[in-house]
Amino acid sequence: MFRSPLGPLDRLLFVTILCFFGFSKPLAAQPGNRDFAGLPPRGLALPSEIAEEVDQRLRELEIRVFTGPPSDRATTHWPDVACLLEAVRLAVEFDEFYREADFAVPAQLLTLAEQRVAELTVDKPTWCQARGLVVRGFRSNIDGSAQPYGLEIPAELPLDKPVPLYVWLHGRGDKTTTLHFIHERLEKRGTIHTDNAIVLHPFGRQCLGYKSAGETDVMEAIAHVQANYNIDPKRIVLMGFSMGGAGAWHLGAHFAERFVAVSPGAGFAETAQYNKLTPERYPPTYEQTLWGQYDVPNYVRNLFNLPVIAYSGENDPQMQAARVMAAAFETEGRTLNHKIGPGMGHRYHPETLQEIMGELHAAVQAGQDESPAEVHLQTRTLKYPSMHWVRIEGLQRHWDDSRVDAMRDEQGNISLTTRGVTALSLTPKTQPRTITVDGMNVALPAQLDSPITLRRSDNAWQVADFDANELRKRPGLQGPIDDAFTGPFLMITTDRPSGKQAIDAWVQNEVEYLQRRWRAVFRGHIRFKSADEVSPADLEQYHLLVWGTPTSNSLLQRMLPQLPLKWAEDEFEFNGQRYATADHMPVLIYPNPLNPNRYVVLNSGPTFRDAHDRTNSLQNPKLPDWAVLKVSADSTNQRQAGEVQAAGFFDESWQ
Repeated sequence: MFRSPLGPLDRLLFVTILCFFGFSKPLAAQPGNRDFAGLPPRGLALPSEIAEEVDQRLRELEIRVFTGPPSDRATTHWPDVACLLEAVRLAVEFDEFYREADFAVPAQLLTLAEQRVAELTVDKPTWCQARGLVVRGFRSNIDGSAQPYGLEIPAELPLDKPVPLYVWLHGRGDKTTTLHFIHERLEKRGTIHTDNAIVLHPFGRQCLGYKSAGETDVMEAIAHVQANYNIDPKRIVLMGFSMGGAGAWHLGAHFAERFVAVSPGAGFAETAQYNKLTPERYPPTYEQTLWGQYDVPNYVRNLFNLPVIAYSGENDPQMQAARVMAAAFETEGRTLNHKIGPGMGHRYHPETLQEIMGELHAAVQAGQDESPAEVHLQTRTLKYPSMHWVRIEGLQRHWDDSRVDAMRDEQGNISLTTRGVTALSLTPKTQPRTITVDGMNVALPAQLDSPITLRRSDNAWQVADFDANELRKRPGLQGPIDDAFTGPFLMITTDRPSGKQAIDAWVQNEVEYLQRRWRAVFRGHIRFKSADEVSPADLEQYHLLVWGTPTSNSLLQRMLPQLPLKWAEDEFEFNGQRYATADHMPVLIYPNPLNPNRYVVLNSGPTFRDAHDRTNSLQNPKLPDWAVLKVSADSTNQRQAGEVQAAGFFDESWQ
């Protein structure tokens, strides 16, 4: 008997998708999101005769996905089929056909999906052992969608022992949607070639600049490859060009301990200079503060932990990124290894690329030190808290420059220098003889647990446990609003009217806007339930995006006594100010009172919107931890959900 590979909530979502896109009408007849302005560009619609055939094949395959594979082993490979179906579904839904030759691509992907279903039926997925160009998929932890990635596996590469992995981040392609990405990865080799490693091409949600869900997507793709192939975790290289170069800069800086070397090509490394912003054109202060999440100069010291090789074409305006980073390196007393392709515009010089590949190969051969004696960690947020055996557990103030420089000598003495840090945990390879922090000796018990936890109190450091019930910003629970959408989340819709027509209309408009945008731009689908359907398992598993007011949302009513706002019929009070409920709404992120290890978000999806998609450098958080918006039935637009009346950050105790 077939068993569904989907959980109950994802099965419900799957059925909803099937019903929404219809078993009663061909795909081409569905209006879908044809009025949605933004990414992806609207192309040609499939001719009706092709659309009918694609629709029939797609529906038959989707039913097979819903009923599920015949074995547990096959279940793990089901995303390899689902990502192909989702690519076709999205392409038809958004008219992602940009020339007549594209009309044949859905049939090609559906044929491949049918072949894979047939192989799964007999429990023989041959593509899992295939060499050459291979497309696979994984189930996203964020939204349960099947996300694709491409592989290049050399024919003679021995996979009976751990092999290196080169991660290549693609450039921006507004028309390189899921369908076209998969087709290209099945037909064409990429920019870099090596016979000594597997090359991974993450999709990264297409055009998010490898930020937000795109950043999570890359790391999940790497993890999926590691789970399915014999990858040496100490020999993973990160590369990219243009938008991919920008991604290599910030992923390399955020997760430097995960890579043996990083090589960004072109791209951008920060927001203001790249966009030629002058102070009179700066956005609100809180938005400038939030540039600190992805502006790479804020994390430059992390890049001292591994080889970094930047590339620019001699005549490429995007050399600006490498110049910004070279200045950041110089400020910290280091020199950036910057290769320049002579006479080149926005592309690699073949000989320079060969030189870069040679240096990366040398880094791969040397491998990554399992527990380096010297570690540098710099961050502005506890979203990025770790470097090798050093982890920041608390900050004096988020978004200030915070850092730890750690040294371990041959005798096992550890010396740490910190800035802006209140709590640390250490996992050195061996138990230390002594620990010194900021010149102060830390008294050590006879037996240290691992990890070693240190807290600063009254300007002195001491070994101390962390109170699991303490309400404080900590890694994975630090905001801002957008952070909830980089992990598993569930949208909670209203279960009754609020009694305020304009507010209910605004909520409905924002929910529909988010659903369309997540589908089109984030290339996924949103899990959702009504407030009266939420289960204890949902509270345990998901961050919750809760829409509406305490009157219209029974779950919000349950949470309200433990949230930092007071809500009455005609006004709500937040941060000492009162606002009329007829035309104002609070948006915020906060530890969920019903499960403080997860977030609750009120009345907001990701805060960068369609108007910010014109350049990936602007796809940054636009609102901090909280804001109050003035809204109306028609205030939803491509730039904002409403007019910001007040906005700010909670402190380190979520106050």
